[in-house]
Amino acid sequence: MKRLGIFLYGVASYLVAFVTLLYVIAFIGNLWVPKSIDSAATAPFWQALLVNLGLLGVFAVQHSVMARPFFKRWLTRFVPAAAERSTYVLASSLALILLVVFWEPMGGVIWHVESPTAMAVIHVVFVLGWALMFVSTFLINHFDLFGLRQVWLNLAGREYTPLRFELTWLYRFVRHPLYTGLFLGMWATPTMTAAHLVFALMASAYILVGVRLEERDLRAFHPEYDDYAREVPRFVPKLRGSRPTAVSDLA
Repeated sequence: MKRLGIFLYGVASYLVAFVTLLYVIAFIGNLWVPKSIDSAATAPFWQALLVNLGLLGVFAVQHSVMARPFFKRWLTRFVPAAAERSTYVLASSLALILLVVFWEPMGGVIWHVESPTAMAVIHVVFVLGWALMFVSTFLINHFDLFGLRQVWLNLAGREYTPLRFELTWLYRFVRHPLYTGLFLGMWATPTMTAAHLVFALMASAYILVGVRLEERDLRAFHPEYDDYAREVPRFVPKLRGSRPTAVSDLA
């Protein structure tokens, strides 16, 4: 019964994460949501800016601290090891929900593209960016990344085995195609408002800092990561060059 409860908790956490992520994409892209990142301002600029920075800070701290090995060790003193990843996924989702619910639009247009052709290209890049993010999760094991593999193995009474360090498709060209997709999805917009710019800048800065922490952990668990990192760029593929043979992108 305990194993079934852990499994159902993992499935519920995954579903919350999946729905939340879809909503966040719509929120950033101004698609079908009551309040988007670019909605009309309802509060003074500086008040909105402080609120938004605080919300982004909450997500950054949660997402980084809970991903570190020391926190995972501490957390598993209180939750089953099989549910640790699902707990991380659920906490990340709650932080994102907090962000979209309390986000304060700020008004002000930084740029606006009027050409229909340019707008179409930007929208295509937006879609491709998020598609790249999703595809990348499956290349490294989508179900392990979101905690489903852990709770399923626990339900089946099988021991969890960490993913092997191996190279698949996009990871032959960049070390973090998932983050490349996020960059494209956040920045590809025909209308860049002040709020959108704050979000994109802060999220990009977080990724640039967070990826260094992530790679430090990867090097600790996978000594071969050093050789891989020397051959393959982080976000933008090389135009030419040899392809390495090993990868993982797990936080």
